[in-house]
Amino acid sequence: MAAPGVIELDLPRLRMTALTWGPEQGRLALCVHGFPDSAHSWRILAPMLADSGFRVIAPFTRGYAPTGPAPDGDYHLGALMSDLIDLHAHLGGPDDAVLIGHDWGAFATNGLAAYGGSPFSAHISMGIPPIRAFGNAKRGLAQRFRMTVRQLRRSWYVLFFQLPFLPERVLPRVIPRLWQDWSPRGADVRDGVAATMAALPTLTHRRAAVSYYRSLVRFTSAALQYAELHRFRFLLPRAPLLVLHGQQDGAVQVEYLAGVIDSLPPGSRVRTIAGAGHFLQIDQPAAVCAAILEFLAVA
Repeated sequence: MAAPGVIELDLPRLRMTALTWGPEQGRLALCVHGFPDSAHSWRILAPMLADSGFRVIAPFTRGYAPTGPAPDGDYHLGALMSDLIDLHAHLGGPDDAVLIGHDWGAFATNGLAAYGGSPFSAHISMGIPPIRAFGNAKRGLAQRFRMTVRQLRRSWYVLFFQLPFLPERVLPRVIPRLWQDWSPRGADVRDGVAATMAALPTLTHRRAAVSYYRSLVRFTSAALQYAELHRFRFLLPRAPLLVLHGQQDGAVQVEYLAGVIDSLPPGSRVRTIAGAGHFLQIDQPAAVCAAILEFLAVA
C-alpha cells in the first residue's frame, strides 16, 4: 500500500487536514469519510485510483483530528456540503473533479448531486442511498413494516446519540461494536477501529462526531451561511449518481436499494458489491474501484 501524503488546507471556515495519493496533475477525486471512520478508510482504494491517474484527496472532516472541531460548532449536513465546495475551490476548482462520499460523506454527496450548483462533474455515493428514493419500490404493508423494524434495530445508535452527555463518553465502547455489526462476519476490523479512535482522541472530538447525528434528528437550523445548501440534503439528485452498497451492509439494509434507480436521473447507476459490508471500500476495494472507473468512463 502506498503511504499517503498529508496536506493542510486553509478553508474559509476551518483549517482542514487531508491525506493525498497520486499525481498532482491528475484528475481530482475527493473522497469523504463518514462515521465511525476517518480519512484512513480510503487507504486501500485511494492507491488504486491513483494508479489510474487520479489525484486523490481524503479530508478529515470537521470534528475529526487532525482537522479538529468546527470553529462555528455547526455539524449540519449543509456545513459539510459547504466544506466540500470550499475544498474544491481551494484545490483549483477543476471542472472534471469527482466527489466520492461514504456514509456521512454519502449524505453530503447525495445533497450536492441534488444541488444545481455542485462544482463536481461526477457524484458517487457509498453506503447511504438518497433518502427520498428509499420508498420507491413497490412493497406490501407487511414487508414495509418488517423492514422498518429491522432498520430501527440497526439504527439504535442514532437514537442513543440523542441523549445528553453520555454517548460521547462511552463512544470508545460503541465504535468497535458498530464496526463489527456493520462488517461481514469474521472481518478483521482492528485497523478500522484504531484509525477511528485516533481521529477522535478527546471528549471534544467525540462530541463533534455525535453532533452530526444530533443535528440530523433534532429540530435545529443550520447556520445562515449553510442554510441554502442544507435545503438540498434530502432532495432527489439532479445530477447522475453512482450508488454503491455492500451486499452484507449491517448499517443500512441492502433491500432499500430496490427501486432506487427509478428515482435517479438518466445516467445514474446502482450497484451492490458482493462480499462487502458497510465499509465496502475496505472490504472489496478492487470491486469498488472497478465500479467507479466504469461509471466515470461514461459519465
